[in-house]
Amino acid sequence: MPPLTPERDTQSPQRPLRADAQRNRDKILAAAVRVFTEEGLNAHFERIAKEAGVGTGTLYRNFPTREALIEAAYRNEVARLCDAVPELLAAAQPREALRTWMGRFVDYATAKRGMADALRAVVASGGDPYGRSRDLIQDALTTLMEAGTATGVFRSDIRPSDMFAALAGIALTSAAPDQRAQADRLLDLTLDGLTHLPPASG
Repeated sequence: MPPLTPERDTQSPQRPLRADAQRNRDKILAAAVRVFTEEGLNAHFERIAKEAGVGTGTLYRNFPTREALIEAAYRNEVARLCDAVPELLAAAQPREALRTWMGRFVDYATAKRGMADALRAVVASGGDPYGRSRDLIQDALTTLMEAGTATGVFRSDIRPSDMFAALAGIALTSAAPDQRAQADRLLDLTLDGLTHLPPASG
């Protein structure tokens, strides 16, 4: 399987940013997700800049339009989710790595739901914030599942598309903050269904 190459936002500069400029950009994108999730499409740039700890001029230099900021923030969430896979697999066994990633997927889906109005506005204006996000996320999930299958930890008869559908369903029904405990139980249950259980003794 080819290595993961998460799709980056369309506003990324051609040349690498200085370290401090990249930090500012990352803080802006993280703050934008939080603020658009809380306030929707009408979120003020001034609050986003304040949350990010930067001036409004810095925000506008990076993202001159509301649509550009929304699209970049969403694409950055997808990239963060997909980029985490190699690090998770390097730091933990496949089962633990997948369980951690599943929790992050629910976090991503929760942010996406919170930004729904803002994302719809981008689509209405002719933008395409989603791009190949579904394929990229499913590729990330496939990599995690193949790592577990190769070591005999995961069943080989469960498709990544099946797992994706299960995770999307959990995120849809249990993404509210007061439902997160239920979401975690459902994630554990889903992972148990994927995992080979040891033979019963006796």
